Amino acid sequence: MIIYPAIDIRGGRCVRLTEGRFDAETVFADDPAEMALKWAGLGAEFLHLVDLDGALAGEGKNVPVIERILKSVKIPVQLGGGIRNLETIEMLLDLGVTRLILGSSAVKNPELVAEACKKYPGHIAVGIDAKNGEVAIEGWGQGSGVAATELAKKMASFGVETIIYTDISRDGMLSGVNVEATAALARACGVPIIASGGVASLDDIRRVKAVEGDGVQGCIIGKAIYTGAVDLKEALALAKEE
Repeated sequence: MIIYPAIDIRGGRCVRLTEGRFDAETVFADDPAEMALKWAGLGAEFLHLVDLDGALAGEGKNVPVIERILKSVKIPVQLGGGIRNLETIEMLLDLGVTRLILGSSAVKNPELVAEACKKYPGHIAVGIDAKNGEVAIEGWGQGSGVAATELAKKMASFGVETIIYTDISRDGMLSGVNVEATAALARACGVPIIASGGVASLDDIRRVKAVEGDGVQGCIIGKAIYTGAVDLKEALALAKEE
C-alpha cells in the first residue's frame, strides 16, 4: 500500500483546511517545496498535491510553486485542483507531474476525462469527494446530485485507472477514515482506490491496509503528519508490512 503525504497549496503556502472549508485554514509552512523535501527525505514514495486556489478558480493558480516542488524532489507527484482542459493537462505533464486528478470535471465535463484517458493512459485519476454518498464539486462548495458509486462506475468505463475517494465530513477532522465506504466503492467500480480524509492515527493505516484486498491501494495523509498525530516513517513502515 502506498502512503501519499498531502501538500495543499493556497496563496503559495502549505495549508490544511478543516472539512474543505476555506474559512477554516491552518498554515503549516511558507514554502511547500521544503515540506515536499521533508516528506521525501522521510521515505515517501509519492506526493499528493492540491492547488486549492485552482480548485476554487477553475484554473491553475500555483504553477510556479508546483514547478519548484517538482524540481526539488525525485519521487512522483500527483496533482489536483482546477484542471479543466486538455491544455492544462498537457502543460502539467510536461512540467513533470506523474498523475493528474480531475475532480469537478468528472461531473461537469465527463468527455474531458474520457479524452484525457485516451490521450494520456495511466496519467489520469479522478477525485471523488463526497458527503453522505453525494459527490461535491467546485472546491467542495456545492453538491452535484450525483451518487459517488455511479460516478465511479462511469469513470471506470472511461478507463480511469485510479480514483481518490474523500469523505469530506472527515477531512481535516482527525476523526478516522471512512474505510467501509471506501472499500465498498472499490468493490463497486473495480478501479483501485486511494483513501483520503480523516487519518488520525496509525490504527487508520491498519484499517485501510486491511481492505487492500478490496482494491484500496493507498492512503493520503494530511493534517495528522503536520500535527504529529502520525509519524510518517512509522506509517510508511506499516504500509509495507506483509
